[in-house]
Amino acid sequence: MIKYRLFVALVIGMTFSLPAVAKMYKWVDDKGVTHYGETIPPEYAHRDREELNKAGRVVEKKEVLTPEERHAKELEDIRKREDEEAALEQKRRDKALLNTYSNAKEIDLARARNLQQVEARLNSISSQLKMADDKLTGLQKEADGYTGAGKNIPASLQDDLQESQARLTKLQQDMEKSRAEKAAVEARYDADKARYRELTGKE
Repeated sequence: MIKYRLFVALVIGMTFSLPAVAKMYKWVDDKGVTHYGETIPPEYAHRDREELNKAGRVVEKKEVLTPEERHAKELEDIRKREDEEAALEQKRRDKALLNTYSNAKEIDLARARNLQQVEARLNSISSQLKMADDKLTGLQKEADGYTGAGKNIPASLQDDLQESQARLTKLQQDMEKSRAEKAAVEARYDADKARYRELTGKE
């Protein structure tokens, strides 16, 4: 123990005698023994360490994270950035909301105008769907007549059937998109109205 203390004292004494520009590091090995030196051995580069000045005082303490800790920190940093970006975006939206409307009734009017356009498109698609379905039904009956008579369906009729089915499928997809758009418009204006009330206290 005495020899160890003398060794530590010698190392510290060497530290104090180093030029002002020299750096001294302190680290602990696998056995818990504290070491001092001008460089960190490669096998201990991943460990926590302290940098000492020539007076032996700690001027910088570096904690080296484990891979798991580093990954967790990266995830936390990403989450913080996303939260900050979301907060800025919410602030921007709130400002735009307050600058656009004077009261909640104006939001209802804007909602109605936008829904009117979507509903007009839905009505148009609905009418086209009925016509496309009727046409496809007529063509199918015609094809069934050929089949019932033991005859081959003409190529031109087969083409008409394929085109009619494709148009009907396209119109059905358009209808689903427009319905989804209507739901999105309703949800957006409902959210804007609720947020406006929250910010202003106005009904």
